[in-house]
Amino acid sequence: MTIQEFLELCVGKWFSQRTSYHFEQQKAESHKSELTIEWLTHDDPQVTAWCKHYQIDPAVALGGKRVSWDNSVDWGKPKQVGSTMIVMVPDPNMAQVGQILRGETKANTSPLAGRYSLGNDQALTLILEDNNNYLEERLWFASPNLRLRTSLIKAPNGFNQTAFYSEIRKLPPKPVT
Repeated sequence: MTIQEFLELCVGKWFSQRTSYHFEQQKAESHKSELTIEWLTHDDPQVTAWCKHYQIDPAVALGGKRVSWDNSVDWGKPKQVGSTMIVMVPDPNMAQVGQILRGETKANTSPLAGRYSLGNDQALTLILEDNNNYLEERLWFASPNLRLRTSLIKAPNGFNQTAFYSEIRKLPPKPVT
């Protein structure tokens, strides 16, 4: 599978269940959400703006995906709605690895740069780092309509959160144009 095929397989509407564990608080939580993943071409205005922010020619980007969520969280906690965008820029010498630009889709928010790699096991690994945190997310498909994810967040004082997601496609994906 190519990185483009993997990304196209992610497009659609998903029901997501997450179990997370916070190390410092020694607390587990579970959440449910509706995810919508849309594909954005390299000439999308926000993809272009983020590429230019990092002095990357938008034409070399694969494009991006916008991920929107609507969480129904545990009782007594506020509902969360939002979206983020990830732009994928392949390494010119190795198509299965490259740079990612990820961030909120709100105006005036700069993306956070990181890297991706699609392994021989068909799992996509995303790594984002800033001055204070390290985030590693791993995604793979058990079937075309069942996606699994893990995430690990490490702060300067050590690991502080891990999560496991199971996501079931609710609607078949629309063809990517």
